[in-house]
Amino acid sequence: MISATCHCGAIQIDIPSAPESVTACNCSICRRLGALWAFYPIEAVGIAIRPGAADEYSWGKATRRFVRCRICGCTTHVSPVNPKPESKVEVNIRLFAPPELGHFRLRFFDGADTWKYLDESHSASQGGNA
Repeated sequence: MISATCHCGAIQIDIPSAPESVTACNCSICRRLGALWAFYPIEAVGIAIRPGAADEYSWGKATRRFVRCRICGCTTHVSPVNPKPESKVEVNIRLFAPPELGHFRLRFFDGADTWKYLDESHSASQGGNA
């Protein structure tokens, strides 16, 4: 298990292992957040939030919740509003200490236009939702 927190420690995220790849998305919110996303099955991620410390943000079709710490402002993760068995949690891997993660593949996702990974011709449904 690898653990990280937001800057102030009010939100803790536990992941089972270092990611093999992370996604940089250029959609309207991800490019503004500067987050790098790693995708994990919902049941594999531990999330502990101090009472009253989290804010959630959804827009458009409101299928995903962007969660941030209301104390320090760090965006920690994205969770599905209506989870399905195949749903994933998107964890902001920038919260984790680089030595704990080792090396991983950085993938670029065109969430602003084509909804495809730019490094391959895979669609979002094959590699996760960024």
